[in-house]
Amino acid sequence: MYRFLIICMVSLLAFVGKDALADELLIVTHPESSIGELSRQQASHIFLGRLRQLPSGERVTVIDVEPLRAAFYQSLVGRNLAEINAYWARLQFSGRTQPPLRVASAQEAIEMVLDSRSAIAFVRADQLDPRARVVMRLGP
Repeated sequence: MYRFLIICMVSLLAFVGKDALADELLIVTHPESSIGELSRQQASHIFLGRLRQLPSGERVTVIDVEPLRAAFYQSLVGRNLAEINAYWARLQFSGRTQPPLRVASAQEAIEMVLDSRSAIAFVRADQLDPRARVVMRLGP
């Protein structure tokens, strides 16, 4: 009986761990990007348009993955998608900056990141291409 309970617990932990990995979001860049590991504050500045240039002087290309936007912004800055959309609408109206480029899939985002040293995007952990460099992890 004791052995059965241990096997059940290990199986449950393995199952939960697999789901947690799928829910983990990663911020990724080109492997040769000048962007190093990011703090939460640095990442929010980049993805909210407050930081437009990389330390190298290159203009950063921010990419939003449409299906993951709600989870990403909730995890990064604690705001829902309606708040993020309103934020970008105000900035666009004032002419201060443009919102990130939106793509339909993580695969498309990864391809853009691998094509440009100045690109940055987010993907789920299970969608990561090993050629991309992870600069931040956002837990489930």
